[in-house]
Amino acid sequence: MQVLMNVVVALQILAALVMIGLVLIQHGKGADMGASFGSGASGSLFGATGSANFLSRSTAVCAAVFFCCTLALAYVANTRTVTSGTSVLDRAGMAAPAASSAASGAPLIPGSARSASDVAPAAAPAASLPAIPGK
Repeated sequence: MQVLMNVVVALQILAALVMIGLVLIQHGKGADMGASFGSGASGSLFGATGSANFLSRSTAVCAAVFFCCTLALAYVANTRTVTSGTSVLDRAGMAAPAASSAASGAPLIPGSARSASDVAPAAAPAASLPAIPGK
């Protein structure tokens, strides 16, 4: 199944790149007016209007392949079986710390399983302020 997914992803990337290239090669609407008077027909491989039909049809085929690959990837991603069978919120609730300190009434420190009463405050050194001269 994984090999098929890799093939579909590679085909989707290839179709996207080819479609980008085909869109960039195509002439704009203003270029058709000059080609109708014969300015670009002699240097074209497909003639004055043949390249527009060929490029637009090739772009449509690449777009169809791209959309089919996208739908296939969405279908496969949606039908994968979930190993745990629970949502992310349910798994977060199961990993919550034990309520031992909640029974004692001491508040929990955020980000740890210890309560505020478990952490002893550091002994503060005696503050000796320098004497202000003249007072």
